[in-house]
Amino acid sequence: MKKISAFVAGTALALTASTAFAGGPVIVEEEPEPVVVAPVGSFGGLGGGVLAAGAAVLAIAALAGSSNGTTTTQSGN
Repeated sequence: MKKISAFVAGTALALTASTAFAGGPVIVEEEPEPVVVAPVGSFGGLGGGVLAAGAAVLAIAALAGSSNGTTTTQSGN
């Protein structure tokens, strides 16, 4: 009886050990982190910021230079 139980235990150990290492070692390689590349606008990356600033300067210049049609003159005595 001892021979049979030893044979069963040995067989069970051999089967479980072979299935545990069936795939071989697992090697995990780290992938490089992806880099997001944004397309550059037609103004070289400054885009709408320069255009909006230019429009604001022109609007301020137009408002500051406009007159309402009245002029004041000093009489020279």
